[in-house]
Amino acid sequence: MSEGSTMAAAPPPAHRLSRLRLSWRRLSLRLGRIGLGGQIALALVLSVICSAVLILLAGKNPGLAFLAIVDGAFGSPHQIGTGLNRATPYLLAGIGVAICFRGGIINLGSEGQIAVGGAGAAAAALLTPALPAFLAIPLALAAGAAAGALWSGLAAAIHLKRRVHEVLATLLLNFVALLLVQQLLAGVLGQTGAGFLQSPLMPRNVWLPKLAGWDAHLGIVIAVAAAALSSFLLWRTPFGFGLRVSGASRLAGAYAGFSLPRLTWSAMLLAGALAGLAGGIEILGLHHRLIEGFSLGFGFKAVTVALIGAIEPVAIIPAALFIGFLETGSLAMQRQIGVPTALVTVIEGLTMIFVLVAMSGRRR
Repeated sequence: MSEGSTMAAAPPPAHRLSRLRLSWRRLSLRLGRIGLGGQIALALVLSVICSAVLILLAGKNPGLAFLAIVDGAFGSPHQIGTGLNRATPYLLAGIGVAICFRGGIINLGSEGQIAVGGAGAAAAALLTPALPAFLAIPLALAAGAAAGALWSGLAAAIHLKRRVHEVLATLLLNFVALLLVQQLLAGVLGQTGAGFLQSPLMPRNVWLPKLAGWDAHLGIVIAVAAAALSSFLLWRTPFGFGLRVSGASRLAGAYAGFSLPRLTWSAMLLAGALAGLAGGIEILGLHHRLIEGFSLGFGFKAVTVALIGAIEPVAIIPAALFIGFLETGSLAMQRQIGVPTALVTVIEGLTMIFVLVAMSGRRR
């Protein structure tokens, strides 16, 4: 066969690209038909398979690595409690991110809102040491939620009043929030004579109680209740309907009579309150004092959890638990097998990508 006929037989690049797009569309459509739970489960399986290949390429045994993760996450009540505690701020902040995403609002400010919420809760706890626990704990958590809502409200005001994109406003305010907490710890909230920036230890009456038989604190119960209430808000109220309609199409939302600025304000304030509550729970339930940088990485983990949970508040519960236990177990994997904990980030990213592919099929 001549060279010319061989070249003519090969499909042109444009044709190959068209076939690839068609295959991708068919895959996403099929994933969209298996239901939300099936999509998330399939995404987890695919991410584990891809991670196993990476472990093999690193010269390690993937079976032993995953067994080490399971043992490190569920090997004792203490380890289970640690995983639940780690999942709690991811769950609360992830719900807030999901609410904003449902309304077409890209909120990347959870990290700063968590930090400010922790500072608000710490200030309330330290200023009211004589209150009984049944008053001190709700007051401190409410102060944390209010501080987080105030910080997200500032981002909403910058976005709506000054026409700054919400991504830029929320992202940059994270750095301002971290610096603000740093200054508070260097001043009025700081512990005199401490070797690093932290507040004094909080009174024991404001510590969150632990669940009987576990090292997990009450925060996980609060977070699950918040997920259930948020799901009801999104799917059973006029506010949730307006938010979802406006998120799908701003034009359709305006045509239906919904106030887009009001929906933006409401979604941002609610997301900030949830993130601030997460910060308060982290301080009252785990550290028992405000510590510089305690919220680092939490905000972006919240985005990951929200996307793995397909921006459904109830589905974010298993997503947050998955991330929390995965991170807890990864320490045992590194210690026993020698696989670096960075693999956890790979698994999280792969799972998020697979869920997003499935979500694109559901939208079609």
